[in-house]
Amino acid sequence: MKIYLIGYMGCGKSTIGRKVADLLRISFIDLDKYIEERYFKSVPAIFAEEGENRFREKERTALLEVSEFENVVVGTGGGAPCFFDNMEVMNEKGITVYIAPDTEVLANRLIKSRTERPLIAGKSHDELILFINSALGKRAPFYEKAKIIIRGENNLDPKLVIDKIQQLNTGN
Repeated sequence: MKIYLIGYMGCGKSTIGRKVADLLRISFIDLDKYIEERYFKSVPAIFAEEGENRFREKERTALLEVSEFENVVVGTGGGAPCFFDNMEVMNEKGITVYIAPDTEVLANRLIKSRTERPLIAGKSHDELILFINSALGKRAPFYEKAKIIIRGENNLDPKLVIDKIQQLNTGN
């Protein structure tokens, strides 16, 4: 079994991914952490030193590598589904789950987050809402290709994710 969690930064891919993996007794991989360990650099450092295009190439390589693993939940970076044919690869290799909380929920989580996120550094709450809405407008065509979409604030319930996956697998 391979499960790919996709969605905008701050949607909870890592949080829910760890819980789903624990309940299913399989491994969890945070794709950004995998990239950092593979290339011995933080994601922000790769962006700063090598640019977004090079980061996306490294992200693609990492995605292809973890797509060969068995029994894994993969939390992707927010942009991963939007480049190359990454979304198609994930849909072919496993089950994709789009975690889609409301914009306000995303903004509140991102403001409280301790994770370094260069794209949103220094933005006010209102600026962040506008930024998120703009980004989601561009990313939605990719995210909406997911086999399962979980909207709203209840999206961090690991049992809900597992139930949706089981429904998909049984055709109900």
